[in-house]
Amino acid sequence: MNDTTQWSDLVPRLISAAVMIVVALAGLWAGGAWFAAGVWVLGGAMVWELSRMMGALDLSQGRALMLGALGGGALALASVLPGLTVLPLLIAAAVVGAGQMPAHKVLYGCFAAAILLACHTMVLLRETAGLGWILWVICIVVASDVAGYFAGRKLGGPKFWPAISPKKTWSGTAAGWLGAAIIGLIFALVLNAGISLALVSIAVALAGQMGDIWESWIKRKMGVKDSSNLIPGHGGVLDRFDAMLGAALLVALLWPLGLISGLV
Repeated sequence: MNDTTQWSDLVPRLISAAVMIVVALAGLWAGGAWFAAGVWVLGGAMVWELSRMMGALDLSQGRALMLGALGGGALALASVLPGLTVLPLLIAAAVVGAGQMPAHKVLYGCFAAAILLACHTMVLLRETAGLGWILWVICIVVASDVAGYFAGRKLGGPKFWPAISPKKTWSGTAAGWLGAAIIGLIFALVLNAGISLALVSIAVALAGQMGDIWESWIKRKMGVKDSSNLIPGHGGVLDRFDAMLGAALLVALLWPLGLISGLV
């Protein structure tokens, strides 16, 4: 592979990333209903993409849109429900969508539920823990992705999981962990959290990588390259935020258990 081919997707990828960063920062800074609404839209878009991928030609475009709207609506309704009462609602939305799939109903239901639970966690993190903590999660995912992308392209080497994600290498994976540890150390100082936040950050980065690999496996199973073509250079919304889903799900598990130093 020559250098031109190797980096051919970099320009559209960077432009799209710049636009997403500006929009994301505006929503994060505004917080409240602005941020929550943005997450609801993203969650609905990801459910729509998942429905299209797994429904294939047996699921009409209109029905896929309805399932996306159902997912976004469930997230909006969950924002006014207390505590664990959101779980039956979000899981029910995933189950309804699974019932519309021609096949792989359990796989769809699990992934749809993961999307909705992760999105709800991000809203809760911004509202209750504050801007610093949600930036911590986002920076871990971004640093892991960027470090992994450049290290993997430049260093190459053995593949991490070639049967599922043939582009990922061990060099890129390790670089992602290193980037996450550095982010953890920085935020440990900023947020007055313990040094253990660096280790938790590596775990969150690994969870993000697993989210990426899970989505890659579904795409290979369904025979599609991207979840959609909504974002130039990145594919679909699910392609871009799959790692964020994995990271958010691990935070949702560790947070209530008090295993994230400084996050109460």
